[in-house]
Amino acid sequence: MKKIAMMLVVLMVGSGFIFAGAQAEESASMEESGLPWIVESEDGILPGVNPLEVDGDIVLAGSSTVFPLAEEVIARFYDEGYPADQSLTYTSIGSGGGFERFSGGETDISGASRPIKESETEAARANGLEPEEFIVAFDALAVVVNPANDWATELTLEELAVLFSTATTWADVRTGFPEVEITRYIPGTDSGTFDYFVEEVFDEEEGPILNADRTQFSEDDNVLVQGVEGDEGGVGFFGFAYYVGEGDALTAVNVEGVEPSGDTVADGTYPLARPLFIYSDADIMKSKPQVAAFVNYFLTYGAEEAADVGYFPAPTARLNAAKARWNEIMDGMF
Repeated sequence: MKKIAMMLVVLMVGSGFIFAGAQAEESASMEESGLPWIVESEDGILPGVNPLEVDGDIVLAGSSTVFPLAEEVIARFYDEGYPADQSLTYTSIGSGGGFERFSGGETDISGASRPIKESETEAARANGLEPEEFIVAFDALAVVVNPANDWATELTLEELAVLFSTATTWADVRTGFPEVEITRYIPGTDSGTFDYFVEEVFDEEEGPILNADRTQFSEDDNVLVQGVEGDEGGVGFFGFAYYVGEGDALTAVNVEGVEPSGDTVADGTYPLARPLFIYSDADIMKSKPQVAAFVNYFLTYGAEEAADVGYFPAPTARLNAAKARWNEIMDGMF
């Protein structure tokens, strides 16, 4: 199978994104900061973070798609000095499950492969929390088949809707496809990946996919990967990073004639590309400076780590806007 090339696309930032306030803050003596981990800025927007000086546990939970990226950032945070006796964990339970824990005060940061829903925001507000959104990367959702499947090299959105609902064999998807029985391997309903696929392919109507025969749901993307790998007629979808990690064990299907790649995600031509987020709360970040430090660190280094796990950097303008929001929240703290 031809290996999909990963290309990093850096978008130019317009002149409207000038963060003079951040640089003015940086000019103050770092010794005067109330945050001992503050160091000189590397990007001229956010103050830098010295993980060696960060103190306190940090709890994250949420999207299984965000998990590989978060895992890399966490490992780097430890490698650069975050004390080994401090706990920094990410529990992969799906975007919905992550928001539920966040709203209940069980976590400091929530990972999400979709924007927070209004109902989830209201649940958080009921407990005195105001979710703050920070974009960290982009992901292309990969539709994958078994390598023995040499007929479904590309599919339309309409064919995907048939494939993941009423089709019994591949012949039901397109005339000329073989009568090989289909088994569907799908992220669980708490997953932002499930929500996104339903929104894009089924116009937000989840009934057809939920009622489909021969369908296996799991919040663990590795279970889905293994299912498709072991089933000639299998088909599934999940974050692009999981596909990249499997190499030739899976085949990615082009959607509407477009291959998922850095170029097609950046230019918007790949139909199943989406942003990835982390969420926290201003009061949490101020009362637990270690949380603010990690959010800062994620925004600073997430783009570098994204390439290593098969994701794509967030557009520079949107990432800089997230950094500016961090500065607004922490204004007066350093």
